[in-house]
Amino acid sequence: MSDPVESLASLTVHRDLDALDAALVHALADLLQPQAIAIHRLLGLRQQPSHWTLSARLGPLVAWTGRPLPVRPFDDELPELAALPAHKACIDTGCVQHLTAEAGAAVTLFPLLSGRGPVAVLEVQSAQPLGEADVQMVSGILRVFQNFWNVVDESERDTLTGLLNRKTFDDTFFKISLALPRPPSALEAPAGGGCWLAVLDIDHFKSVNDRFGHLIGDEVLLLAARMLREMFRHHDRLYRFGGEEFVVLLRCGSEADARRALERVREGMANHAFPQVGHVTVSIGFAQVLPGDTPSSAFGRADKAVYHAKQHGRNRVVSYNDLVLLGQAGQEDARVGEVELF
Repeated sequence: MSDPVESLASLTVHRDLDALDAALVHALADLLQPQAIAIHRLLGLRQQPSHWTLSARLGPLVAWTGRPLPVRPFDDELPELAALPAHKACIDTGCVQHLTAEAGAAVTLFPLLSGRGPVAVLEVQSAQPLGEADVQMVSGILRVFQNFWNVVDESERDTLTGLLNRKTFDDTFFKISLALPRPPSALEAPAGGGCWLAVLDIDHFKSVNDRFGHLIGDEVLLLAARMLREMFRHHDRLYRFGGEEFVVLLRCGSEADARRALERVREGMANHAFPQVGHVTVSIGFAQVLPGDTPSSAFGRADKAVYHAKQHGRNRVVSYNDLVLLGQAGQEDARVGEVELF
């Protein structure tokens, strides 16, 4: 069995939230030697979480419905809060829950709490119920872990909107780009779809600030960010790049799928009445992330597309490939060359 202090120390070397969850699961597995262990995180708006997602797990975890839970599923596979009533009770009460699984395993549920309320449940399945000393040890580790997790999370967030900030973008982008399958030709798109980068820019935002003041302008940004969180899926990554500009990395099977998703966002924004301001629209440009792409090259292609949308009426969605077909951008611009790292 590992030393709890050493386990805590091993957690603090990470600055990536996904890596932190995985490190916690591995550290507690070394300490407790359980049959299975997992972290179920709440998804949705902070005030109204609606679903669960497994952020990390070890061992064959079985849901209370008697069926396996998917790991990193798409949104239509995510269990709703009511699907795991014991986990929901752990969140609602903020107390450790002791249960017995259908297979006879002892299950202990620990709430993970932040300053803004509950955020996750740690589930430990073991052959025998955890003793009081183990429960206290895990609870103490979770308090330290959550404090550290909050610090890392806040450092990655835009202070106004709560979306991810610019400095976290590059790391996530490179993870996605390097994981994409390489096509036979550098000019071809990756097979089987992939990831798309979209730039969303609020139209005439300077006019909003000039007419209503910066406080109302900030309210527009806050409401726009909240709407974006609701309209995109949990695994899409939303960023505020500054001012009225937002960026999203979204997984889609094709350009047509990405366009449909972004059109829904554009329509939803245009149809919403913002308090005092009225209707606000967004112009959106997007481009596919290519294998070996760089953040600046992918962003540059999407930025050209959003500039075209701005110059041709605003409140529209434009793909970089649209510009290629129009002869206003060269296919060679999208080509990703070899990057010499050393």
